Amino acid sequence: MTQRDIPDGWSPTGAGEPDQMEGSSRTPQFGEPQAFGVPATGSTSKSVKQRKEKNSEETSLPSRISRKLPRWMKSWVLWSVLLTLIPGSVGFLAMAMLFKLPSAPNCPSIFWPLASASVRLHCAQLAASKQNVNDLLQAIALVKQLPQDHPLHGEINRFIEEWSKDILQLADQSFQGGNLQEAIATARKIPEDLSAYKLVNEQISKWESIWSKAESIYQKAEEELAQRHWQSAFMLSAKLLRVDNKYWASTKYDQLNRIIASAREDGEKLAKAEGLANSKEADNLLEAIKIAETIGQDSYLYQKAQELIPAFGRKMLGLAQAKLDERDADTALDIARQIPDNTRLQGEVEDFIALADAQRSAWIGSIDSLQAAISQAQEIDPSRPVYDKAQQLIARWQLEIEDVARLDRARTLASQGTINNLTAAIAEAQLVPINNPRGSEARQEAGRWVAQVQTIQDQPYLERAEQIAFLDDINSLQAAIAEASQIRQGRALYPEARRRIRVWTAKVQRIQDQPYLDRARELAQSGDLPAAISAAQPIASSGRSLSGEAQAAINDWDGQIQARENWKKAREVALAGTPEALAEAIRLANKVSNSSVLRLDVNVAIDQWSQQLFDIARSQGDSDITRAIETARLIPRASAVYSAAREQIKTWQQFLNPQPPPPPPPQPDLQQSQPSTTINGL
Repeated sequence: MTQRDIPDGWSPTGAGEPDQMEGSSRTPQFGEPQAFGVPATGSTSKSVKQRKEKNSEETSLPSRISRKLPRWMKSWVLWSVLLTLIPGSVGFLAMAMLFKLPSAPNCPSIFWPLASASVRLHCAQLAASKQNVNDLLQAIALVKQLPQDHPLHGEINRFIEEWSKDILQLADQSFQGGNLQEAIATARKIPEDLSAYKLVNEQISKWESIWSKAESIYQKAEEELAQRHWQSAFMLSAKLLRVDNKYWASTKYDQLNRIIASAREDGEKLAKAEGLANSKEADNLLEAIKIAETIGQDSYLYQKAQELIPAFGRKMLGLAQAKLDERDADTALDIARQIPDNTRLQGEVEDFIALADAQRSAWIGSIDSLQAAISQAQEIDPSRPVYDKAQQLIARWQLEIEDVARLDRARTLASQGTINNLTAAIAEAQLVPINNPRGSEARQEAGRWVAQVQTIQDQPYLERAEQIAFLDDINSLQAAIAEASQIRQGRALYPEARRRIRVWTAKVQRIQDQPYLDRARELAQSGDLPAAISAAQPIASSGRSLSGEAQAAINDWDGQIQARENWKKAREVALAGTPEALAEAIRLANKVSNSSVLRLDVNVAIDQWSQQLFDIARSQGDSDITRAIETARLIPRASAVYSAAREQIKTWQQFLNPQPPPPPPPQPDLQQSQPSTTINGL
């Protein structure tokens, strides 16, 4: 029997019905002959006559047949052959039937309670050969009910374990295909009373461990994606390749890589959008919103993009508010009207526009514009979030209307310019409370008018002081200072009075100290520099107007004294005539500044000392070239013989380190051919 002998719908517990042979029995009909030639109905004379005729025919029939048989049928040889063949054929057929194998049982029609173990095992093997879960379970169910002491028990256990492993293998295929729950459900179909069931829990634990590890890797990669750590996400995705599951190592790995690549591309878009948004410019924010809109719904960063769009819109609203705070209502309204609807800030934008438009009207400052602003703000519905702010502005503008009226009256009074009118304007402006909207403006106007009053009152003092100081002598200047000092600190003209007092005081000090400074300069010109310094020192330390000039003169005279000392010391050192002494003399002489009157003599002396060094070096060159080079290097750059000394040093160095002669040019390899002599044999 083969697999196709078993229908797919047969049940291992159903009992097959035995074949029922229907017996056929005929009921004699009217007119049909019965057994032994008895008719079915009564006889007549005609029938008797016919029977007699028939009997006579039957008695005469053998004689006629015997006369008609052919001669070969009367042969004894023929009948001997027939009697030999017929029993032999019957015997052969009987032996063939005995040796013929029995046909395989029809498993779907078997009555299983009466089926033998071999039949059960045979049908179970056929069912298991289909290699699907249900048939394998049917195969196990067919044979597991056999008693433990059955002779086939060992073989049956081996088959049951093999079929259980086949079920686990099918479950593992589901697991490898990505269906963990299906794999677990399939594995748990294995009967618990089987010895192979212990493999089920082990396999399920292994699957769950592998699945949990893969999910953990995938989740960590998603977390890295959320933080835009693309490299870390790629490294985590590579770990899926080492997971012992084809679904995670192939399908989910490819899926994660596609997600990472797409998220990285979208992340770059969002990074660009965020960079534009950080520029705090309305056009860049609009561009950022457009970029964020390009992130599709299937993108991993779609939710992030959707969160950024309102954030960018709110930044635009913040820019508009900043412009409004700067009282640039037109720009603020222009920015607010550009905010797209997809930012989901329509309500806030409408509220902002309503309030900004009202504030723009209020900033005009007139009573009519303030009343218009109040009307605009009153249109805001109480259900709006900015309703309370609108009510506060309305109250502020109502107070401001009163303040504007007072300030208008005060300005009208102040425009006449008299002290009385200015004083009245100040009093009117001071009626505006400091905490009112126009309180600060009222204080500024009052302060300006107070300054005008003080200027009118103090200007005569300053003008008289200018007239007194016109003579520029000490008495006039001191009288002018006294007159200007009557302007008290805190008055409007006080800074101007102090400036003029400083000028006049400096003139007085210069007149007083100039003779002493002139005397010090006379002493310096006569060559008595210490006395000149002593004479100018009190002026320099006094802090008066000529102190800076005196200190500059003292510094110059100190420099001249130091230059003289250095020049004197340089000449004394140079008398030794050694290279070291000459070099030290040159160093000391160079300390004399170029502005000193001694500098001309210093330059001549330096040239002379440099020439002496050069002469010493040349004389040393006859015996010790190395020492000669060291001496020549002491000659300063500014001296007249510096160039000649450098040339001499170069010559000495070439002498000490001669360059190798250039190699001779290669000679051509000329091969002279010798003439060959041919000797002819005799």
